This record gives sequence, structure tokens and C-alpha cells, in this order.
Amino acid sequence: MDKWMLATLLCLHVIGTIAIYEATANTALHGLHVNNIVLVALSCIPMLCIGLVDYRILISKLSYVLYGVGIGLLVVVMFTGENINGAIRWLSIGGFQLQPSEMMKLATVMLAAYLLSKRAGESLRPLQDLLPICIVFLIPLLLILKQPDLGTALVFVGVLLSMLWIGNIRAMYMLLCMGVITISIGLICWLYYTDQELLAKIVQPHQLSRIQTFLDPTSDADKAWHVNNAMNAIGSGGLSGNMGFYLRRGFIPYAYSDSIFVVIGEHYGFLGSSILLLCYFMLIYRMVLIVKQCRDIGGAYLVLGILGILVFQIIVNIGMHIGLMPLTGISLPFISYGGSALLTNMVAMGFVLSVHLHKDEFLLDIPVRVEAAVTNTTK
Repeated sequence: MDKWMLATLLCLHVIGTIAIYEATANTALHGLHVNNIVLVALSCIPMLCIGLVDYRILISKLSYVLYGVGIGLLVVVMFTGENINGAIRWLSIGGFQLQPSEMMKLATVMLAAYLLSKRAGESLRPLQDLLPICIVFLIPLLLILKQPDLGTALVFVGVLLSMLWIGNIRAMYMLLCMGVITISIGLICWLYYTDQELLAKIVQPHQLSRIQTFLDPTSDADKAWHVNNAMNAIGSGGLSGNMGFYLRRGFIPYAYSDSIFVVIGEHYGFLGSSILLLCYFMLIYRMVLIVKQCRDIGGAYLVLGILGILVFQIIVNIGMHIGLMPLTGISLPFISYGGSALLTNMVAMGFVLSVHLHKDEFLLDIPVRVEAAVTNTTK
């Protein structure tokens, strides 16, 4: 297996565990770092097991099944899900909480990679290829928006665009998609400054407050409280960090999960944040190398889809805490505390390791293709 990738994952888990310890020290949640160590150890088992199995077998046999199970769980969440902070995103199973939207990201990428691989790199056709793949992403996206969970839904949009681009979509269609997104963002901004009553009918109240915080952070100090404290905390960390003034006094909500980058920025400063980003860079670099070395286009699509999930979440999570993006509920991969997200990310890394392990192998139908080639040569 890719030893550099495994070493990088180990470094990320160490950083995450330390950050969780700092975020929960002297609080009622103290001890979550121990739970995180247990979760990491348990999630290594499926990662290594999947890494040893040929990913092509898993995709061809399980992609539709996992996608169907994920959609079913999202539907179940709508009716029997647990309401936490106004959002219904979790299923309570015994003493554990499962967030189906996390596993749905990987299941969707698996199915999309399988569908794209059938084109073998040829240009995507509008009805035969483009429409089915868009539907594959659209169904879970709409179900997740119902929860509501705009952050996770945006991940699906970002990954869809990246996979379509890599899957050889025609430039005209990609420009059309980007145009629709640009017009939508521009319309939201225009409505915010001209008709907030109409905008309030389109978006949820908490989403409107986040738009207001991003576009006009000085308009309402209460709504911008989270973002302003996050930026002040990261800025106060300086070069090497401090004792955590903002964190210790409760100015950073959900510091052990979505806001954990603030903990690293305040406690360990620019150096600690840089080390984290370098680990992410190393992980992304190894995944790009695996894509370049893979001889199976389906494996390349799979790794690129997983890469899209990670990169999107990293950029959005860090960006929203330094004022570059609107605040939304997206966790930081391998660092934020959360069993569902951690298990999904580790299983995804198992598929990446599997692609690396089998990157030099031909497709499973090599005997048929070799026999046909020999026959043609003989003739």
C-alpha cells in the first residue's frame, strides 16, 4: 500500500486527536479525544480490508446497492430522524448516532465513477450520460436539503461539477452549468441588497443570517458573533499560538467538530495551521499521483471523486472561519470529531489504497481481449 498516504493519515489523526483534546479540556465533553482514538482504530479495519480488495469488483457489485441503501436511509431520516439544533440529520441506533448523508457522498461518487467509466473517456452525451449522472446527484441533494443541510448539499454540487469536467463533458455544457451557478449567486446578492423580504421566502431564516454575515458582517454583531470570534481567535494565535483565550471562555461554538480549525489556529498559530495544510497537501498530492499512474479510467474517476469531496470540504471549512466564505455546517476531514464522517472518509481512503494497489492491473476481461488481439494478429 501507499506508505506515504498511510503516514499522512496517521499525522492527520494525531493532529485531530490533539485538537479535540484542547477543544474539550475542562468541559463537560472532556474525554472525546479518547473516543476519537477508538473510532480511528475501528475505522482502520474497513479501510485496510477495502484496500486489499480489487475496487472494480466492489464498484461493479455494490455501487447500486450502496446508493439505494443510502437513499433509503435518507428517506427514513425524514420521518424518524433525531432533531438536533433544528436539523433532522441523524438516526439513533442503540447508543450511536448515524448520519446517512456522510455515507451518501461516497456512495454517489462510486456510482458516478462506475457510470462515467462506461464511456471510457469519450465525450459525455446529453441524454444517455449527462442526465443520468445529474439525477444520481440530484436525488440525495434534494433529500439532504430537506433536513436542512445546505453545507453537505453544496458538497454534492461541487463534486458533480468536478466529476463531469474530468469525465469529458463538453465545454458548452460546463459553461452553461457555471453560468447558472453564477447567476444564482448574483441573484441572491442582488436580492439581499434590494428585496430581503423576497429573499427570506426563498431561503431558510438561518441561511439568510449567514448570507447577511458574509455580505455585511458589521450589520448585526449577534449574527456575526461566530465568524468574528473565529477570525479573532485565529488572528490572536500569531506565529506559534497561545493558551486559547477565545476557546476557554466559550466564544467558539462546536469547537470539537465544525470549528476545530479555530482551535488549531488559536492554540498552535500559523505554524500549527501550516503543518495541517501541508499534511492535506501531501494527501492530495499522493492521490493525484495515484490517478496519474492508474491504468483503469474507472479507478481514476473514483479517486478524483473522493478527492473532490475532500478538497471541497477543506476549502469551505477553513474559508468560512477566516471570512472568505459563508458560514455553513461542513466538517474538516480527519480532524473534526464525528463517527459517521470519520468512517466515511476512512472507507474512501480504503478505495484510494485499493486503486493504488491494483493500479498496474488491466481490466478483469483481459483474457477475452488478449484472445481477440492474438486472433486478429494471426489473421
